[in-house]
Amino acid sequence: MNSLRTSLMLLVAVPLLAFAGDKKTPAKAGSEDKAAASDCHHPADAAKAAPKPEAAASSQDNWKLTRGEALKGANPVKLADLLTKPQPHEGKTVTLEGRVRKACERKGCWMELATDAAKGPGVRVTFKDYGFFVPLDSAGAQARVEGVVKVAELSESHASHYESEGAIVPRGADGKPREVQLVATGVELRR
Repeated sequence: MNSLRTSLMLLVAVPLLAFAGDKKTPAKAGSEDKAAASDCHHPADAAKAAPKPEAAASSQDNWKLTRGEALKGANPVKLADLLTKPQPHEGKTVTLEGRVRKACERKGCWMELATDAAKGPGVRVTFKDYGFFVPLDSAGAQARVEGVVKVAELSESHASHYESEGAIVPRGADGKPREVQLVATGVELRR
């Protein structure tokens, strides 16, 4: 009887142990996530912040998409004015409108609003707490965003990373990468 019981337990336990061995242990998964996060500013848990199918029209050429919170009507600021004199707006919540010149091609975790398609300055828009993203093909869409303005000096590694994704990173007279940013709480995109 004992040998039958032992045989049955082995019959069930061995496949379970083999199956469990194929999965990452939490300690290994966490260390891999930290390693990935140190190489890239993108969040390690992309599924958490991945775009959810919300509002989109049936035609690809005529759609409206919203992400994050509903826009609350914060003080509207012209994109050109913000790019010319960002300091008076730093730390304040504003509403901006402009064309998306570029969006993150890896996860949609940032987009760049610009006054023209040339290599002039733009505003990098990121999303509060990486709580939402925009579609990877957002370039060319008309955007209306609401969030907090920030003037930031980037590290060379972040600047290089953004440039590798196709972004235009302006540099000051001293050669250091600086940019106007907006941490958005809500976004509306239209085509």
